[in-house]
Amino acid sequence: MTDAVALLVAVPILFALLPVTVGGVWDRAGWATAAVAALVHLGLSLSVAAKVFSSGSFTYAVGNYTPPFGIELVADGVSATLVVLTSVVTVAVVAYARTAGPHSNSFYSELLLLTAGISGVFVTGDVFNLYVFIEITGLATYALVATGDDPAAALASLKYLLVGTIGASLYLLGVGYLYIATGTLNMADLSTLLPEVGYGSPLVLTGFALLVVGLAVKAALFPLHTWQPGAYAESPDSVTAYISALVSTAAAYALFRIVYAVFTPAFDAAVPFALDALVVLASVSVVVGSVLAVLQSDLKRMLAYSSVAQFGLVIAGFAIANSTAVTGGLVHLVGHAVMKAGLFVGVGALASVAGGRTVDDLAGVADRAPLTSAAFAVLAFALVGVPPAIGFAGKWHIVLGAVEGGRWGVALVAVVSTLLTLAYFARVVERMYFRDAPAPAEEVAGDAASPDGGDDTLAADGGETSESAADETVDAEAEAAAGSVSPAARAIVVGAAVAAVVLGLFAVELIDVFEPVLEVYF
Repeated sequence: MTDAVALLVAVPILFALLPVTVGGVWDRAGWATAAVAALVHLGLSLSVAAKVFSSGSFTYAVGNYTPPFGIELVADGVSATLVVLTSVVTVAVVAYARTAGPHSNSFYSELLLLTAGISGVFVTGDVFNLYVFIEITGLATYALVATGDDPAAALASLKYLLVGTIGASLYLLGVGYLYIATGTLNMADLSTLLPEVGYGSPLVLTGFALLVVGLAVKAALFPLHTWQPGAYAESPDSVTAYISALVSTAAAYALFRIVYAVFTPAFDAAVPFALDALVVLASVSVVVGSVLAVLQSDLKRMLAYSSVAQFGLVIAGFAIANSTAVTGGLVHLVGHAVMKAGLFVGVGALASVAGGRTVDDLAGVADRAPLTSAAFAVLAFALVGVPPAIGFAGKWHIVLGAVEGGRWGVALVAVVSTLLTLAYFARVVERMYFRDAPAPAEEVAGDAASPDGGDDTLAADGGETSESAADETVDAEAEAAAGSVSPAARAIVVGAAVAAVVLGLFAVELIDVFEPVLEVYF
């Protein structure tokens, strides 16, 4: 089943062509195709994970062309876990999009292309093909962000396109520098040739800097994060849930692979200022993202800035360069994807009940959507780092690794970030559970009686008022239907909350899955 790792990329691309070809015949072909593709992808990812967990990591040479000249795909404990995560999130978002939309066939084609790109990022063993998959991911994401009905979505997509293109271009330039220095693009081959060239070589140092900055743009580290708040806030809820869970996750994982599979910890020993600079950049991102999240009233923007902070924490863990901190970064990378997908779906679901998505709009919403509200609160506190949820396990290992490495500043930043995360989520939960919902405008207007009694007279005549009452009844039924949480949304938010707690309870087992990968580097 080693070829299953290649099918993780090929299958979504092939299925993405179907909605375009048969869309003129069947309007809902896109959803059916995406649902089948998502289930097939889930089966493939589980088969890859089963082989990795039973037999250890393996590689696959595309077209039987032997690396370093051929394209190599790699499946190990980390990449296998992440492709399973990709499959699960894809299945959940496709189910959610059936009612939440968008419903166009093109949307599902773009979603499947994004699935293929992200899967490729997780399994590729070649720095140039990593660029190709990053570009597929970026192009599909630009299109998905633009599917929002508001013109602001198109503007956010354009901004993301411009910034993302700069990031990808910087990454490609870095690949070029490494190729000039070594003559190879294979990650494993690069890791053996770079020490021979010399880590202090201007070509190698420039290549490292360009690769890291390019991926930092994609991961939305401050001050390269400017595309993210608009992209998250203006996208349809199903798109936001997907890209918040996986797109920056793929970029952060790519950075992990570049730092450890290509440059290896020996680079940090030879050029310590390189990762020191990354630690500083990531720490600043944690603080600034957390502060900006506290200042937001729009929930989607608040969660977007929260992602800036959380990915800063993940990358700080990677840059500390010891086994404990890197383990924490990987655990938090997985946990953040689960928690943030559930939170964004929760915002969409609760906003449909509350009639808005600001913090104040959620006043009293727990009385009208108790199960979804409870699950949202669990996810919020899981992201804060309250045990036994997965958020605690990841942050704990990052802080522990920072202390082990003498990075007391990172440990302090992580603690401050946790307090700020508690501050902005506590506001939301307080509104949900301890504030009364505002009185509907219709009730306020109805309290004001007409001084001339005209409405009563019309009612007595049984004329226009009876027709108006019938229309109002229809409108009320429509509003009631629109103002409820869909079963799919409720299941996803509850499922994410349960998963966040279960992953936390089994964090030791998750770390055991990652350990064989990290043993190679440390």
